[in-house]
Amino acid sequence: MENEITVLDAKERSRYEAQDADGNLMGFVDYKLHPGVITFLHAETLPDFRGHGVAGRIATKSLDDARALGLRVKPACPFYKDYLEEHTEYADLVKAPE
Repeated sequence: MENEITVLDAKERSRYEAQDADGNLMGFVDYKLHPGVITFLHAETLPDFRGHGVAGRIATKSLDDARALGLRVKPACPFYKDYLEEHTEYADLVKAPE
């Protein structure tokens, strides 16, 4: 199933979405863009797709994109806070608390 996950930035909805091979929504993370910063607000995997690595794939794509765009990351979502603690390769992206 993992190979069937496509993650896209749905800019018009301010969220990253994961879809399966048939185009079904599997999960998403809502975000808010500020000058130089992306805040991840809420991540959710739909019930039928939980346990298949969907949220991790969304996190990886969104964080890789943030790095490529030179954005700092503000993890307002508990999933992103935990993900960033576990995946220290993204530590350089995290915006210091204000």
